[in-house]
Amino acid sequence: MPRSAKYSLNNLAETLSHSRKHADTASGFLNVLNPKTPGSAYFHVPFCQHRCGYCDFTLVAEKDHLIEAYLDALAEQTSELGEGIELNTLFLGGGTPTHLSIKQLSRLFEIIFSHFQLASDYEFSIEANPLNLTTDKIDFLKQAGINRVSLGVQSFDADILTFLERDHRPDQIFEIVKSLQSHISNTSLDLIFAVPGQSLDGWKQTLQAAVQLNIPHLSTYGLTIEKGTSFWSRKKAGLFDLPRDELAGDMYEFALEFLDEVGLKHYEISNFARPGYECRHNEVYWTGYPYYGFGPGAASYLDGVRRQNHRSVITWLKRVQAGESPIADQEELAPEERAREAIIFGLRRRAGINRREFQERYGFDLHELAESAIMTNLEAGLLEETETHLKLTSAGCLLADSIVVDFL
Repeated sequence: MPRSAKYSLNNLAETLSHSRKHADTASGFLNVLNPKTPGSAYFHVPFCQHRCGYCDFTLVAEKDHLIEAYLDALAEQTSELGEGIELNTLFLGGGTPTHLSIKQLSRLFEIIFSHFQLASDYEFSIEANPLNLTTDKIDFLKQAGINRVSLGVQSFDADILTFLERDHRPDQIFEIVKSLQSHISNTSLDLIFAVPGQSLDGWKQTLQAAVQLNIPHLSTYGLTIEKGTSFWSRKKAGLFDLPRDELAGDMYEFALEFLDEVGLKHYEISNFARPGYECRHNEVYWTGYPYYGFGPGAASYLDGVRRQNHRSVITWLKRVQAGESPIADQEELAPEERAREAIIFGLRRRAGINRREFQERYGFDLHELAESAIMTNLEAGLLEETETHLKLTSAGCLLADSIVVDFL
């Protein structure tokens, strides 16, 4: 690569040292996005030490011998890009990106920054497993310019962690988060509720423990059992049952009330944040702006076309190594399809959909496009409409997946 484009950890740290500390809001960030020019990129890192029984993500476990081939293929997949492409958000997801060694992460960053550069006002996120975060690795991530970490904690209950096949213990979380936040304050925790054997009191204790850490962002997900996972086979064999829907709903409703009381605002179906700490990268997805996607299973949205790479890590590797396209599926959305998709994603956001902006951007009046679906859910108390917006009610959030089907 040209000398000027070569990644330098020291130079990058110096360049980014003056970046802002998430002082503005996500809505302000959205105002600077361009609906035609992508300003976000996602890199999928598909490696883990262990595949948890509930996980159906694109990943391989105990296959570290493939990491160098993956990095070679990633360099090849990005080789046709130019240089100096500016990004407002950059997200490294997985798998577990922090499973890579510092040397391997350094090469990954070299590949990325041979084509991309971060805007002065940027968000650079990485997903992490708690036990991967040694002091040296945390310091490296900080020096590399990462300013947001999404940590897969899942629970503060030892029995629940064992059931979920996590490799950390509750007492370790506090020490790791404290060390992480001394370097990167914008830390998010992922938590799972509605786990077999979990009580409402147990869920309350997990949320209370998370809040005690003064975390600025939390993501809460109800446990789902996907076909193809080991949990699917175990559930089918009658080895466990999921909690009743009523209990799962009580857990969700408690999170809404409790987290709001402590200043973590509900800004998306599964996400809560202090003002200014909303995940900017995910807001790009939910508001229908374009983005790049690299790696196995990664999706992109460019020039109105959605593409997804092969989910099989081996297939993705073989296709890239052979000089073939890694894309498994692609679709160019018609105007009405784009508008309906925008409704589905837009309703996930607690701010809802601005009717005037929707019409200006997509060319459809919201009511003319989906009058029946809107009226049905308004009458059921699942949607509410203000002078400017259409959005889910709290009750609607519990049934969001079934509500959005009405808009297809």
